[in-house]
Amino acid sequence: MKNNFNLYIFVSVLFVVGGIFGALLVNALTLEQQQELTAEVSHYVQLMNGGVASNEVDVFWDRFFFHFKWLMLIWLLGVTVVGIPFILILNFLKGTLIGFSIGVLLQQYAWKGVLFSLVALAPQNIIIIPALVITSSAAITFGLFIVRNRLLQQKGELLPQLGALTSTTIIMMFIFAGAALLEAYISPTIISWAAPFISPLNGIF
Repeated sequence: MKNNFNLYIFVSVLFVVGGIFGALLVNALTLEQQQELTAEVSHYVQLMNGGVASNEVDVFWDRFFFHFKWLMLIWLLGVTVVGIPFILILNFLKGTLIGFSIGVLLQQYAWKGVLFSLVALAPQNIIIIPALVITSSAAITFGLFIVRNRLLQQKGELLPQLGALTSTTIIMMFIFAGAALLEAYISPTIISWAAPFISPLNGIF
């Protein structure tokens, strides 16, 4: 981590820039698109306010496989070397998606949207974002090693570097499994608790 500190900073900044872009992107939507999003968010909040439960096991596996595919894609892009720019794009895109989600909540619920985003998005992303940054940095480091030491200078051992990338990815997979558990078993309860505070059905607005 010490050797890749600058790379961590770069990937993190790219992620933050993506988040800012996503939040600003909400203002670029047409009125019809904004109304559709508002209806979808309101419907979701009403469902959570009504205590609609989901199957935790199904949610866990759905979220785990989603994160797993994201990890495998980053690993594969790192191994292929030419995929390094796409790793950066994926991090920007992930930041954009989170920023867009927060932007929608802010637009619809103002400061209460900030509170709701903290309970709906923050818990799992506190785990997911660092793990994503670490995996992306490891994949980029491997790709740069191939370019510098194998393609240009013909030196250095490949297997230790590949093992480091693979082991890092496996460790992050377990961390993502923890995030999926949080999304399946804890986040729905927290969201159900917070939903009444922003639901117009309770006369708050």
